[in-house]
Amino acid sequence: MTATALYDVPGPHARSRHRLYGAAATVVILGILAWVLYLLFDTQQFTAAKWRPFEYQGIQELLLRGLGNTLKAFAISAVLALVLGGVLASGRLSEHRALRWSATLLVEFFRAMPVLVMIFFVFVALKVQPLPALVTGLTLYNGSVLAEVFRTGVDSVDRGQREAAYALGMRKTQVMAHVLVPQAVRAMLPTIISQLVVALKDTSLGFLITYEEFLHAGKLIASNLDYDLPFIPVVMVISPIYIGMCMLLSRLATVVARQQRRSVKTEAVEVAPAEPGTVLPGAPEAP
Repeated sequence: MTATALYDVPGPHARSRHRLYGAAATVVILGILAWVLYLLFDTQQFTAAKWRPFEYQGIQELLLRGLGNTLKAFAISAVLALVLGGVLASGRLSEHRALRWSATLLVEFFRAMPVLVMIFFVFVALKVQPLPALVTGLTLYNGSVLAEVFRTGVDSVDRGQREAAYALGMRKTQVMAHVLVPQAVRAMLPTIISQLVVALKDTSLGFLITYEEFLHAGKLIASNLDYDLPFIPVVMVISPIYIGMCMLLSRLATVVARQQRRSVKTEAVEVAPAEPGTVLPGAPEAP
């Protein structure tokens, strides 16, 4: 009953209609895939000349070096964005009006500014090296977005818990560290991971400022006339790796959330059933 309380159970005719729709959709999807494969074969994207470059050690080292540079830029910008987000969120939650308005102005400005504009500004106007310029742009944008995530996560905690903590004599920093933040993290975690996935994908903007990241390495291979311009093969090699890294981040979020649910602090302590005639501490004895 609980599984069907919100909708009507489909009858025989509806189930037949659903199977027909499913079969038709499957045929359409398979037709689109067959058409795409036909175009790839027709344009000779699977010829040996276009795939042979990936057998060379130099090409493999170029891709691995680009992947390492991508992960380096992502790791640095992710850590700095989390720190900046925490600082800006603290400012937005501050009771001091000047600090709160200053943090709000910074958050709104960097959220509205395109990432590429910030990266180019730091790289061209400030004459910074490609890696620091890329990290700076990613940190400012993602940090400002994460600041709003942190703020809304803390504000989503029931107000009564904040008031109860203050009633116990806890200071504001203690309330934030021991009451609000631990509960808000569970609600914020999916959004935080989603924003980190955005940061990972935005590292590909580094190729526009000649940072030798993964996409830049693929561009060098795809635009090489000696390899018959293997653009599609490069895309088919690089795209699954990007997708795999994003899926690993999502998997990490699932594991962390599961570990939080299994935390010793949140697990109930097993209590053995009381024997007949047992008197609980503080309970009056029977006459």
